Amino acid sequence: MSERATRWAPRGAALLLAAALVAVIVATTPWHLIDLPEPDAALDFTAAEIDRQQRFRSELLPWSTTSWVLSLLVPLAIGFSPLGRRLYAVTRIRHWWLAVPVVVLGLGLLAGLVTLPTDVMAERVTRKYGLSTEAWDLWLRDRAVNWLLMSAALVAISLGLVALAKRWRTWWWAPAAIACAVLVLGVSFAYPVLVEPRFNDFTSMPAGAQRDEFMELARQDGVPVRDVLVADASKRTTALNAYVSGFGSTRRLVVYDTLLSGATPQQVRLVVAHELGHAAEDDVLHGTLVGALGSAFAIVLLRLLVGARMADPRSTALLLALIVAGTTLAAPVQNLISRKIEARADYHSLRLTDDPGDFVEMQHRLSVRNISGLEPSRWRYWMFASHPTPPERMAMARAWGLEHGDPVPPLVRK
Repeated sequence: MSERATRWAPRGAALLLAAALVAVIVATTPWHLIDLPEPDAALDFTAAEIDRQQRFRSELLPWSTTSWVLSLLVPLAIGFSPLGRRLYAVTRIRHWWLAVPVVVLGLGLLAGLVTLPTDVMAERVTRKYGLSTEAWDLWLRDRAVNWLLMSAALVAISLGLVALAKRWRTWWWAPAAIACAVLVLGVSFAYPVLVEPRFNDFTSMPAGAQRDEFMELARQDGVPVRDVLVADASKRTTALNAYVSGFGSTRRLVVYDTLLSGATPQQVRLVVAHELGHAAEDDVLHGTLVGALGSAFAIVLLRLLVGARMADPRSTALLLALIVAGTTLAAPVQNLISRKIEARADYHSLRLTDDPGDFVEMQHRLSVRNISGLEPSRWRYWMFASHPTPPERMAMARAWGLEHGDPVPPLVRK
């Protein structure tokens, strides 16, 4: 292969992948569903409810934000400085394929230990407000399992990239991009059966009127659902939630046991209708495909940034720092897309149930129980908000109600 082709091929591939990624996102994201009135928390939340949410966030956010900052600073400070190579040298391991996992595990462990005190303080706040019910030994076990799973993924990626770069010094990025895209697809497919059971036990919803109603709702919606699973979330939290994960044969509809015990049947029905919206639109599969395309683009971009240095295992810390930097920079775009997808699922729920009044009541109950942020700061909204705020979701229900002759009055009478 000529030197010119070697130099220009990754640039061309990066441009093509970037164009494809932008085109897919623009074409598949539901940018506008309905004209919304201005969200106003005071319409539906009492002054006491708003004050409690603000007090909770004022106590929690200093700790959780510090943990987030530290989790970024540790890999960035080490990876973008000579400390990264020194860390590799400190291992004194002769074989690179043994040293690389040690570096990855060591950096992950260091970041976990550095953030442990602030994470403990954040957990204490959630316990104080009754949101967390998790025993401390289970909390530590969850952190350990999460560290092991994340470390295993990063070890696999690091070893794979170094091995490919050693085998094909200039063209390693091509097979690596394909491999990472396939890895994203595989992880998303297997996640419900390999990862989720590490944190929760799942049982089929008992036969009865409520299960029959959910199955009938799915049938009316044209969504094939073989079962509704109940997660034993109450051993960790009092929050109310439900979700859809996986695709194809691993797709599952899961409701928290806290939701079944803490919401009315009509409200649970609306939550399930929202999740059926994700299934009907194949949101998990589409998100996985976008993720696969994005990971391939990231690999090509990595080639442009580090070049042949990828073959040097002493650059492992640099690789981890670039992964952290890339995922952080991509977060606002990912959250924007996610909020639009979640809004479409809300819209689907309203179309399927035609019940905007109960939808507003349901959002109120979930928000109060979960102590959801009603009016987060702009930077937090862009960096962390994967869902519309409760007032935004209630505004959609009101817009739907007005369009269909079913106006929803404020929950708070003034």
